Amino acid sequence: MRALLLQALYTVRSERQLMEQLNYNILYRWFVGLELDEPVWDVTVFTKNRERLVGGDIAQAFLGAVLAEAEQRRLLSPEHFTVDGTLVQAWAGQKSFQRRQGRPGPQADDDPGNPTVDFRGERRSNATHQSTTDPEALLARKGKGREAQLAYRGHVLMENRHGLAVGAAVTRAEGTAERTSAARLVRRLPRRRRRRTLGADKGYDTQGCVAALRGLGVTPHVAQNTNRPGGSAIDGRTTGHPGYAISQQKRQRVEEIFGWLKTIGLQRQTRYRGTARVTWMFVLATAAYNLVRMTKLLDTGGVS
Repeated sequence: MRALLLQALYTVRSERQLMEQLNYNILYRWFVGLELDEPVWDVTVFTKNRERLVGGDIAQAFLGAVLAEAEQRRLLSPEHFTVDGTLVQAWAGQKSFQRRQGRPGPQADDDPGNPTVDFRGERRSNATHQSTTDPEALLARKGKGREAQLAYRGHVLMENRHGLAVGAAVTRAEGTAERTSAARLVRRLPRRRRRRTLGADKGYDTQGCVAALRGLGVTPHVAQNTNRPGGSAIDGRTTGHPGYAISQQKRQRVEEIFGWLKTIGLQRQTRYRGTARVTWMFVLATAAYNLVRMTKLLDTGGVS
């Protein structure tokens, strides 16, 4: 567990590379509890223990312990939050995205080990195709005009006071995944009598999502999407409140979390297959971000 945390904190690209660095890096050895003359364990230790760590939900427990420390130091806001999602590229190539009823042969055999496949003119969708490498990955795109890629969708719930992540999850990259996960992450928060606010972007401005959040005692401070058929799901009673403008300003900080996760925490493209394993590493990397963020806050006296 400590070694995997080092991997996220210092952007070590693979577990094998991490073992190599443990051979000579004294700081790494101290952190994982190895003496200077003690041999480094074999890299297969990660493979043998991964299912036990995933099944025991150790990453969520570790994130909870980090948040308990932040709560003790009064770094968390109990009332104001932001939710957002991002695509996590799957560990599967476009060539593995084949028709469900059978894998068509390549149109050129110049390299039998890595055959050339021409997808031009072929209509591909998640309803008719599936990745043979990672069947749980779905074809998704970040926005209109962007290229489609096999991916998962990572979700983060952030408190607005200091920008710490209080919840994280990974789902399949379905169209309604972000809105469904928003309510699921809010349900995990400790119950409070006072209403909470939840900032979000235009993608969450639907009648169903807004109604679900209000049913949980949360005031949805989502950005209005007036171009949606039927108009925005929120009106002037919400947007006219001073707290709405604050939530819209604060919610942009969630991009700092995603930026760190993708550039430092190795979450731009996952190295695992299957929702359970991808979730485990995404949550662990989110906990690592909180540790880095808390260190900076405490060094500056809690001033963001």
